[in-house]
Amino acid sequence: MYNLTYEAVNWNQSASSLAKIFWDQQWKQMWFPEEIAVSKDIQQWRNFEHQETYKKVFGGLTLLDTIQTNIGMNEIAKYNPNLQEKAVLTVFGAFEAIHAKSYSYIFTTLCHNDEIEEIFQWVKKNQLLQYKTSKIANIYSSIKENDLVSLWKAMFASVMLESFLFYSGFFYPLYLGGQGILRNSAEVISLILRDESIHGVAVGIFAQNIFNQFSKEQQDELKNWGYELLLDLYDNELRYTDEIYRGTGLEDEVKAYIRYNGNKALMNLGFDTMFPEEEIHPIVMNGIRNEGSTYDFFSQKGSTYALAKVEPITDETFHFDILLDD
Repeated sequence: MYNLTYEAVNWNQSASSLAKIFWDQQWKQMWFPEEIAVSKDIQQWRNFEHQETYKKVFGGLTLLDTIQTNIGMNEIAKYNPNLQEKAVLTVFGAFEAIHAKSYSYIFTTLCHNDEIEEIFQWVKKNQLLQYKTSKIANIYSSIKENDLVSLWKAMFASVMLESFLFYSGFFYPLYLGGQGILRNSAEVISLILRDESIHGVAVGIFAQNIFNQFSKEQQDELKNWGYELLLDLYDNELRYTDEIYRGTGLEDEVKAYIRYNGNKALMNLGFDTMFPEEEIHPIVMNGIRNEGSTYDFFSQKGSTYALAKVEPITDETFHFDILLDD
């Protein structure tokens, strides 16, 4: 009954420094959706032309965050042998739950109950949305005990979800919010995006530490597997974008943004980018950089959120003076 020897997590070890950076930054960003005044968007919502697209965007985001909460972070944390990283991933999972709840908060504020039920039924029936969710979830569920290859694949899939697949949905509220449309709902997305940026970088670096332990032959095989997965997801994402953005005239803009974030996901994993550089809609890019916004997301978490002071996230935030493990 007591044959196993359990190890206690030791945050005093120098090896925990990188995990501690992500731990500290995530908790500094603590926030709750109910403290953002989404109700200020109600008047604009009543006259908003593309409500169906907006609802489908949030329905899809809700499903992805639900999978990331209930399966992704749980499974990766369960099988990660590094106790500090395991703790960080557990915290990330809690924030994923906040994200999933945030979309419901927006739905509850703007929509009637029958509209909400209709969207959640659409989520279950939409084949393109279910395809990408199943693809990622199956990789999560395939992790095996003491098998670093399957763990790395799950981490790769996680970065694909958080640094790539979310962004076809993030585009619309950022695009609208930057024009003063449904701005408080866009503020929620900006807070979520800030968390996902940390998650994608952190899991990507944790994955790189594992990847460096593989032989050159294994690395080449896994690179091929990873690029093939990205291309498969990308093809599905193009069709998903055509479907949910139909009638808005934004399909090409969204697809460029998807490719941009596909490259960012690969960079998080230490891989070469796949797609050529191209111009991204400046309003959306401003939403990422927080340029030209009336909100101060990073100092007070938004115009209606003043729980804590948080340092801005910049490219330098992720320039660590800590070498990845060989």
